Amino acid sequence: MECTIKWVDGMTFLAETGTGHVVAMDGAPEAGGRNLAPRPMEMMLAGAGGCTAFDIVLILKRGRQEVRGCEVKLSSERAEADPKVFTRITFHYTVRGKGLKAEAVERAIHLSAEKYCSASIMLGKTAELVHEWDIVECE
Repeated sequence: MECTIKWVDGMTFLAETGTGHVVAMDGAPEAGGRNLAPRPMEMMLAGAGGCTAFDIVLILKRGRQEVRGCEVKLSSERAEADPKVFTRITFHYTVRGKGLKAEAVERAIHLSAEKYCSASIMLGKTAELVHEWDIVECE
């Protein structure tokens, strides 16, 4: 996996991934940024959310569950002093589907958290990770 980061101006940077996708990042105005794009640490949080959501949908589909939606809301706390690492991250999953089995959703979240989601497992080295979920029945 590769990624190239290029400074644009001010505190705006473009990240080009090895697959050819481009993502902008920017700093806060007090740090010289213009608030045009997410901060790098927000990107890390979003990456962990995307990684685990991908796992949940894939695991539930493979388990023949009728999953129709998956949202993950992440909230985090960071250390007050540099390096301001994440110290606690709460993942709140809202999984939508028809006849979803609670134990299947719980198992998918557990497998993602403990085995498959590289991003959250890596962040778990410095942060306490909390996983909560709701299941919403769909027609």
